Amino acid sequence: MSSFWSWWVIVLIVLNLGISFFLFLWGPRAKIPTLADGTTGHVWAHGVLREGMHPLPRWWIVISFAMFLGAFGYLVLYPGFGNSPGRLGWTAHGELARDTAANDQLLDPTLQRFAALSVEQLAGDPQAVAMGQVLFGDNCEACHGRNARGNRLLGAPNLADSDWLYGGDGKSILTSILDGRQGVMPPWGEVFDKAGVENLTNYVLSLSLRPHDADSIIKASEGKKLFTACAACHGADGKGNQALGAPNLTDNIWLYGGSPATVEATIRDGRSGHMPEWRTRLGDNASRVIAAYVYSLSHSGPPAD
Repeated sequence: MSSFWSWWVIVLIVLNLGISFFLFLWGPRAKIPTLADGTTGHVWAHGVLREGMHPLPRWWIVISFAMFLGAFGYLVLYPGFGNSPGRLGWTAHGELARDTAANDQLLDPTLQRFAALSVEQLAGDPQAVAMGQVLFGDNCEACHGRNARGNRLLGAPNLADSDWLYGGDGKSILTSILDGRQGVMPPWGEVFDKAGVENLTNYVLSLSLRPHDADSIIKASEGKKLFTACAACHGADGKGNQALGAPNLTDNIWLYGGSPATVEATIRDGRSGHMPEWRTRLGDNASRVIAAYVYSLSHSGPPAD
């Protein structure tokens, strides 16, 4: 905080607390004229309601004074009075570091035990899965959703089904979490004209046995000729390539949506999906239990030995 803003904060605190404390001391002693019946003379509702005058109760004065003492004490002990660090030297970063260290000390024995197990084995450990679910909610839920079923608007895949872009084994899932993924679908709008994109869209939709009328069948047959440009990533049969993160186009599972308009937009304009790396933030052990939780969502069988 610069000196200007430090003094600005100090002036505001002194002004507000000073005026408030002055009114607190002056209020009980203020002399307000009253009539013989103890009212001020202010009336409402044609004299039915009259403003009375009663001294503040003692309990209110005592509590208010204690709160003023607490406010002054806080400014002495903790940061808040401009650039003053406070007599206790407390900082939010320091408290976070202490709490994190205490939490790590409690978790380390459990995480060390988990380190000796594979992701598949951890998926069969209720304690590991429960811990992974909590960490998933804290770090992954924003994109993949609370139930891990993805978000088409963000291009975040459903993690609870058996369809995987980069592989659904424990090692592949852990790699995705630790190092992240960068998926790129190039735009083809400049390569194919409008009719070509429409024909290719119809062919891609036909791969998943979507209902087609006679006109769509004709367009799909033309689009099949253009699909050779896509086969390098998606394969000649359209079943995808997990080494590249190219999705399977034959299973009717769509990352951004499977409507004709959405598929056409994907082909024409391309897509760019980014899964951030979590190694720096979470480390290996926490990432492993998240991977175990994700693995458990789509694998209901017994864990691998």
